[in-house]
Amino acid sequence: MASTPLSLILLTLINLQLLLLLSPQTQAQTPSAPAPSPSGPINVTGILDKNGQYTTLIRLLNETQVGNQIVSQLNSSTEGMSLFAPTDNAFNNLASGALNGLNDQQKVQLVQYHVTPKYYSVSDLLTVSNPVRTQASGATGVWGLNFTGKGNQVNVSTGLVVTQINNLLRQQFPFAVYQVDQVLLPEELFGAKPPASAPAPAKTPSGSPNTKTNSTAGGALAPTGAGGRNLVGWGLALVLGLACMAALS
Repeated sequence: MASTPLSLILLTLINLQLLLLLSPQTQAQTPSAPAPSPSGPINVTGILDKNGQYTTLIRLLNETQVGNQIVSQLNSSTEGMSLFAPTDNAFNNLASGALNGLNDQQKVQLVQYHVTPKYYSVSDLLTVSNPVRTQASGATGVWGLNFTGKGNQVNVSTGLVVTQINNLLRQQFPFAVYQVDQVLLPEELFGAKPPASAPAPAKTPSGSPNTKTNSTAGGALAPTGAGGRNLVGWGLALVLGLACMAALS
């Protein structure tokens, strides 16, 4: 029986140790789990490549360097950005030579026309004020897009093309990517060109075309017709007479 008090003491010490381990102060001193590392930069072409039908758009983003511009702006802007991505079929349905007919600067403008310098969710696009400014806007004016729709259906218009947003590839701030089934053609590049001005008509000579005038070396008008011939004859006779009188004198 003498061992009973010793057992009670040991149990008490064990309980105290457990209480200390479970106390809030002890828990606060335990190291917390490491915070998740921030995600890396947004891979624009990676988002498109993952879906497998944007080969032409990826090529244009790389050739024009617009893809790098998007990444750079996303890292420095608080507004975010949105990309409207035409599929390969959309590019294949363009008129023959439509892309090849553009110079390098125009290709940059075409790709930039599919990018807005602000993040828009689907609900934003339904209530946005048109026209929406694109990255192609600048000294040449506002290259804008117009959005209309109802419910979850959103249509985008350029003035030459109207198409529907069919797939949400990414809708997470700061970058939204929406699939469109037609290439968004800006009027500034593909609209009707103004007709070339016609050359000014040649000036007609003044006076009647039937008027016949003869000029002398001094610019005086020479007499014409029968009356003119008579005057010439009298003039010659007078000259001969004066010559004779001078010879006889």
